[in-house]
Amino acid sequence: MMGWYQDGVGWGGWIVMSLVMVAFWALVVFAVVAIFRGTSSSTRPAERSTTRDPMQILEERFARGEIDAEEYHARADVLRTGGRPVTR
Repeated sequence: MMGWYQDGVGWGGWIVMSLVMVAFWALVVFAVVAIFRGTSSSTRPAERSTTRDPMQILEERFARGEIDAEEYHARADVLRTGGRPVTR
């Protein structure tokens, strides 16, 4: 009669089987995460994917009342002249 470990896989086989099992479950988790990331990003609208012009931002702030007309004109002049303040 043969013993359990004489023709079996022994400790090396158990280690290999354990590593294969861990790799399998890691692959399953990776696939699930990849699927959910792929579906969630495609359903989400593009949030500010295009860069806005600084002048547009200034006009929006003026329209919302965050800045007054004097500050709007001063900042608009700086934007138009490339960063150099206009002396009056």
